[in-house]
Amino acid sequence: MTDAIWFDPSLMLIGGAWRAADSTLSLTNPSDGSALAQIARGGAAEIDAAVTAAHHARQSEWGRMSATERGRILTRIGNAVLERVDQLAEIEAHDVGKPLTQARADAGALARYMEFYGGAADKVMGETIPYLDGYTVYTLREPHGVTGHIVPWNYPMQIIGRSVGAALAMGNACVLKPAEEACLTALAFAHICQDAGLPDGVLNVVPGLGAEAGAALAAHPDVQHISFTGSVRTGALVQQAAGANVVPVTLELGGKSPQLVFEDADLEAALPFLVNAGIQNAGQTCSASSRILVQRGIYDAVCDGMAEAYADLTVGPAMDDLRVGPLISTRQKEIVDGFLAQGADLQIAAKGALQNAPHSGAYVVPTLFADVPPDHALARDEIFGPVQVLIPFDTEEDAAAIANSTDYGLVASIWTANGARQMRLAKQLRAGQVFINNYGAGGGVELPFGGVGKSGHGREKGFEALYGFSTLKTVAAHHG
Repeated sequence: MTDAIWFDPSLMLIGGAWRAADSTLSLTNPSDGSALAQIARGGAAEIDAAVTAAHHARQSEWGRMSATERGRILTRIGNAVLERVDQLAEIEAHDVGKPLTQARADAGALARYMEFYGGAADKVMGETIPYLDGYTVYTLREPHGVTGHIVPWNYPMQIIGRSVGAALAMGNACVLKPAEEACLTALAFAHICQDAGLPDGVLNVVPGLGAEAGAALAAHPDVQHISFTGSVRTGALVQQAAGANVVPVTLELGGKSPQLVFEDADLEAALPFLVNAGIQNAGQTCSASSRILVQRGIYDAVCDGMAEAYADLTVGPAMDDLRVGPLISTRQKEIVDGFLAQGADLQIAAKGALQNAPHSGAYVVPTLFADVPPDHALARDEIFGPVQVLIPFDTEEDAAAIANSTDYGLVASIWTANGARQMRLAKQLRAGQVFINNYGAGGGVELPFGGVGKSGHGREKGFEALYGFSTLKTVAAHHG
């Protein structure tokens, strides 16, 4: 266990009290396969207790608190996170395998989400609606009540920030089920929230298996909203379970995000984005850019430039803080290795290199494939590893058709100096976010994020998340 863990990771938080479970689960350090910690294995009984605690919190102090005071608490939480950025980053590096620089960025993003939603809490307004003579009609934004949050292992801190932060800002009380592979920073965050004065029961954290604790949370009849980030298959199960209770669900699922590079693009500016958007967090990112579509006139130049960048990609333990760390687990490594095997007959344009990487770690070397047919599995399926494919195209119409040819629609990027083309493609591309001459816009907690198709529905981040974590009430007063 890393010295950065200042709390007992085997306990779960329910109603303000830290409790033990009847059994535990083992966490493994993906950098070397060593035992990291024991966490609670919560189940249906613990989820039920957490939902009850959240309901009581909504009916008491938290439910009566002004939006301004809620915002102040969130701001205090954000400041407290900033004070522990290095500790949180070290915990995340050991738990997830994320290089330290990336883990620090995630901790900083968690703080920023708390700051943003702390400032936004008292700025969600209703509106008045012109209506018949003798009526005054207005709308109110009200919290759902108890919200459930099922968070994945790839970006625990960021996804907690954008879902739990928004839900708390609107006055909901939360039950958080972190991924069983990586839940230490979720537990750390809960301690920080307690220390910052978040009332008991407003945030409850129940680690456990998805098939046990996660399924119980999704199906609980007293949960009024579910937020889920993860795989398409599990997301469909969550939606089905919540649907039995007619509960709204925000789903942020997979992606196969393209970058479209045209002959008039600024390649010097584009190349770092083309590479980094695919290999960040070892490619374990829903919005990873795993498809690079390149117009034929510059195809060789882009291929050569990316190959040169790949030659500098080193892969090793998270604490070595290289560009790429391990995958989350040996199971995930097996999945990615299976995809690489499907590309055995394709041309490999470039690969990275291992550096001081223990054989017991879950490492995959970044791999760039060239001239990949758009209908190949590597060009259509989400790999969730450091694998990118180069696909040539001829015309703008070809590029749009290839970009829209998968089941996903999360993020896309357009690299061109042609303003008219930028606008045309921004409308044509099937994606929840479209970036022009950049990719990701620095993360942007203010920017609504979500997908279409099998990338999910609903929006997180920005004010759109606040709307999603609230329900709209219309009041029509007849006064004559």
